[in-house]
Amino acid sequence: MLTTPKADDFWMPGEHSPQSTVWLAWPTRPDNWRDNGLPAQAAFAHFIERLSGYVTVKLAVLPEYEAQARSMLPSSTQLFPMAYNDAWMRDIGPTMVVNDAGVKRAVNWQFNAWGGELDGLYDDWFDDENVATQIAQQEGVERYDAPFVLEGGSIHCDGEGTLYTTEECLLHPSRNPELSREDIEAQLKAYLSIEKVIWLPLGLFNDETNGHIDNILHVVRPGEVLLTVCDDENDPQYAISQQALNLLAETRDARGRQILVHRLPMPGPLYIREDEAAGLVQPDRMARAAEDRLAGSYANCLICNGAVFYPLLDEAKDRVAHDVLQKAFPHHELIGIPARDILLGGGNLHCITQQIPA
Repeated sequence: MLTTPKADDFWMPGEHSPQSTVWLAWPTRPDNWRDNGLPAQAAFAHFIERLSGYVTVKLAVLPEYEAQARSMLPSSTQLFPMAYNDAWMRDIGPTMVVNDAGVKRAVNWQFNAWGGELDGLYDDWFDDENVATQIAQQEGVERYDAPFVLEGGSIHCDGEGTLYTTEECLLHPSRNPELSREDIEAQLKAYLSIEKVIWLPLGLFNDETNGHIDNILHVVRPGEVLLTVCDDENDPQYAISQQALNLLAETRDARGRQILVHRLPMPGPLYIREDEAAGLVQPDRMARAAEDRLAGSYANCLICNGAVFYPLLDEAKDRVAHDVLQKAFPHHELIGIPARDILLGGGNLHCITQQIPA
């Protein structure tokens, strides 16, 4: 389409809004998912089984893995054979926008594997670039092709005009070096119809996506967010979280509201074990080694139709995270998902999903 969502009165709804479908993609890359993806596939299958009780689940799957995925998944899961390079549906799938009449359209962002030639995580992302278009076709919706690089995990919208992101990611030289901060804000306003961008300086420490917002912050509802906070002053995450807390305390959203922050504990810190690293086919760009720090976060959760799915990552912190989430979502069912094998791939529950509004 030659117009923009803003010109056509379409906007991005918040994740807390009703959803009709959640899309995922089946993990298979042996250089990103240990032991040929089998532990990750088991984690995805468990998540999909629980998620299927709340929403229609649709799964992109490489044709040669269709029978295997079918054997591991609930019969209600809809499978769509298609080509893709890796299973991060939040970043390769479309971002959906809606209008007052309930019509849905897809925004197809440009994608360069989290950094392109500068620091992308793999060399060939051609198939990933086509996923959003294929999903738009499957959903039967028209598509906007945005003229700049952006991943779905790098933005959070509240559905009422406010977008949260990080300077670390959207201003990174590996994304859109020809665009200024003002240029990027203008594009976000045009393609998501937001009114205000709240920029956190940095994302979670050692996040290989260059600091995606969804791994440090999650929108609960307009005027409320979850934020990963570290209590250890000697940990690199401590200063990052304190800076974010101070900024959020001094900032108002697009409607002039003071932002209520629910403080989530940071799991761990967590590190790759020797046996986990040994199960990977090590590439040049995405090399991972034993004792590398993992960017684990309870903020990397999914809100879906009266439920909140959150990762179980650290027995010492999981219960604390549950209690914080329950306070933030008093009327939602909380569902913990064992997610270490998803985290080992570089993200978590929010990163592997992309919702379609109802």
